[in-house]
This record gives sequence, C-alpha cells and structure tokens, in this order.
Amino acid sequence: MRFLITTFCMLAVSGATYAQTKTPKASVDLEMMTWPELKQAIQDGKTTALIYNGGTETRGPQNVNGGHTLMAHATVIAIAEKLGNAIAAPVLPFSPNNANANLPGTIGLTAPIFAAVNERVAEQMITNGFKNVVLMGDHGGGQAELGEVARKLDEKYASKGIRVVFCDEVYEKANADFDKYLVANGMPVSTHAGIPDTSEMLYLGGDLGWVRKDLVAAAVGDPVRKPGEARDPNAKRINNGITGDARPSTAALGKRIFDMKLEYAVNQIHRLLGAGK
Repeated sequence: MRFLITTFCMLAVSGATYAQTKTPKASVDLEMMTWPELKQAIQDGKTTALIYNGGTETRGPQNVNGGHTLMAHATVIAIAEKLGNAIAAPVLPFSPNNANANLPGTIGLTAPIFAAVNERVAEQMITNGFKNVVLMGDHGGGQAELGEVARKLDEKYASKGIRVVFCDEVYEKANADFDKYLVANGMPVSTHAGIPDTSEMLYLGGDLGWVRKDLVAAAVGDPVRKPGEARDPNAKRINNGITGDARPSTAALGKRIFDMKLEYAVNQIHRLLGAGK
C-alpha cells in the first residue's frame, strides 16, 4: 500500500510538472496566439501593434539570406516584452530591393508595393482592435516609405484616437551609434553584411545555423565608400555580398547592438506614444 501511495504521489507530481511544461506562457507573438487569446490580450491592455519589416537578401558567404527577418523577429519580440502593452505582428520578410542572378538569394519589392503592404497591414491591425501601430524596419531600404505610411495613417485615424507612428531609431540611430563604438575601438565600419549584421546573427543564432562560422575569418568584401565618394576604378571588386569587413565579428558585439536596438526602440516608442499607451 505504501508503495502504491508513493507511486501515485510521484505520478501526480510528474503529471503536474508535465502540465506546467505544456502550458504556454503569456505570448506577445500574434502568430503563436489563438484568436481568443489575442482578443483577451487586447482587452487586458495590449493595444499597441508592432509591425517590423525584415528582408530576404544575400548577406555575404557567411550569413543566411533571411538574416534581416530572423533578427527582426527576435528584436520585435524583445521590444513587445519590454513595452508590456504590445503585440508583435508577423515580421514581413521582404524589403525594397532587387534580385541578382550573380548573387542569388534576394527577393525584393518595389518601394510602392512595400509601402502599400505596410499600409494594408497597419490598417488590418487597427481593424483587429489595436489603438496604436508602430512601424519599424531592419533594412535601410524602406525607411522613408515606413515614415510616410505612418504619417499618412496617423493623419487619417487621429480623429478616432488611433495613433500610427514610425520608430526609426531602432535602425538609424542604433546603427550610427554602433558605428561610432566600432571606430572608437579601432574596428572597421561596414554598410552591409559586416560586423553589425554578422555579430548580431552570431549572438542571436550562432548555434542555430544563421552564420557559417568557419567562413567569418575570411568575410571581407568591397571597401566602404563615404557618401558621394566615387568608386576607385583601380580597386578590385570582390562582389561577394559584403561591403566592409566582417572578420572582427563576435557574439559579444552582437549583444551590444541588439541591446542598443531594444533600448532605443522602447525609449522612442514611449516618447511617440507616451509611456503605458
């Protein structure tokens, strides 16, 4: 009898443990929520929708083509969790860009299509019941379009008490300040698939196959040119999808820029919408 009682207790404990591991924690990821869960979350105060744009493009021999989207998803989930009143919409995997058969992997949209898709998604989130919509992007191309869409929709819905804003500091300011950090520490600045991209991908997905780690030591591409600077006709083109030098990339540097993006985004969203809105 003692054995049976002990066994029953052990089964009860293990069953409870199993149930705990199977019970989903409160989610901020719309894709991983059911509609009743999402409706309840909105009623409970999660009235800000985050629309983050990723991108599919060649990122050098060392980084997978979906890097923008992978980083964007990790970033927007972290932002939503930090804000406390937000839900992350599905990350959009395309940005203004053009495919190239010499470096296959890019799938780009025209700027007008990109803007139209974001406008439609933003209005769909409003229809779903959100009172605030925040547009963001992980790709340089498309930043102007996101700003214009936000301005247009904010004017359209302001009379209904609905805000649509563009958070640019998660990209522009974070990357600019990280470049300053690199220069101050004797490291090269890159414009594509260099230290920022490769390091962040190492930090977030280095053990998930996001980066071909054995190729980082040779990850150097075309030299970075200053704005308006002409290409040196005598410089040999490497043309491997990298502009700059990714060789000093580390997961520690990746954590630094990820944390900067998170901090800058949360602070700017609070300024744009007001804390708690």
